[in-house]
Amino acid sequence: MVDWLFAPIESTRAHEVGVWVSWHGRLMVLAWGVLLPLGVLIARYFKIMPGQDWPREVDNRIWWHSHLTLQYSGGVATLVALVLIFWAPRTGTAGNVHIVLGWVVAGLACLQFLSGWLRGSKGGPTDASPDGSLAGDHYDMTLRRRVFEHFHKSAGYVLVLLALAAVVTGMWLANALVWMWVGLAGWWAVLGVAFVVLHRRGLTIDTYQAIWGPDRRHPGNTVKPIGWGVRRREDVPKPDGVDNAAYH
Repeated sequence: MVDWLFAPIESTRAHEVGVWVSWHGRLMVLAWGVLLPLGVLIARYFKIMPGQDWPREVDNRIWWHSHLTLQYSGGVATLVALVLIFWAPRTGTAGNVHIVLGWVVAGLACLQFLSGWLRGSKGGPTDASPDGSLAGDHYDMTLRRRVFEHFHKSAGYVLVLLALAAVVTGMWLANALVWMWVGLAGWWAVLGVAFVVLHRRGLTIDTYQAIWGPDRRHPGNTVKPIGWGVRRREDVPKPDGVDNAAYH
């Protein structure tokens, strides 16, 4: 069993890669196989944290800081890996497929970060301006914010799928050892099961509602949630002093 785990996936080829390729592969697997998919999972299903007294307690930013940390860490790892690969040879059909996939992923990732930086202001009760104004791109769900949410969410899921293909072609090109395939497949299986379980539990809560609650006097609560499977909670306790008409 040990010999099998430490053998290359294709026995007719040697697992011989230079230092630049090996570190490129490790960093890309770390970024796109571990950090970034985990960041997507947290952002999708943990906007309201377990045990959080929502809607009395809103705008819990644990998910936001986790998402930001994981995505930026993955972005840095990707940049370093791209620099390293310029020292590596690029030959063969499989290599060409991997290169195309890799650059498509890198390009879309740049657009993802750019869209995040250009998403506009927050606004609302949790980010009111000094003059008391609640105006903000997110709070008012302006066109700018709606475009950001449509692109960022859709492109994020496409990126994960393309990145998985890039990782697989890269591992095949490097003739990665069996334990690497088993370990990564096991991790992706865990993420996949978590995705299904959390989705079935209805935890894909709208960011807007997670931040400001279900009160329909907040303008964004009258706009249809953006994103596949995103929903709002309807069966929520009414905070003291707020009339039922304000709720779904």
